[in-house]
Amino acid sequence: CDETQLATAQEIISSHADDHYSNGWSTPRRQANWTSYIFYGADIRESALDWFMNQLRKIARIPSSDDDGDLIRGLFLASHEVEGTTEWQVRDGQGPGECLDRPV
Repeated sequence: CDETQLATAQEIISSHADDHYSNGWSTPRRQANWTSYIFYGADIRESALDWFMNQLRKIARIPSSDDDGDLIRGLFLASHEVEGTTEWQVRDGQGPGECLDRPV
């Protein structure tokens, strides 16, 4: 994403802050080159999965902020004790469950 999209994503994350799972979000200390990055790394209980997925879907819908038309793209690998690993994608304005998600 770009800096404007990153700021919007951070607003979405802040609006869902729960003082626990929200601590899994992070960004690099300093941006390198022209692309901004945001990461999530934490163990999430299945009961909080909707909380996380709702954020991803809102972040996926952030519009392009300049003439190049780039939307946010992301890849998440989620592992489950029983179901194994699943790949979640954020692309083309769609979040997990709205675009191709597949077992890995």
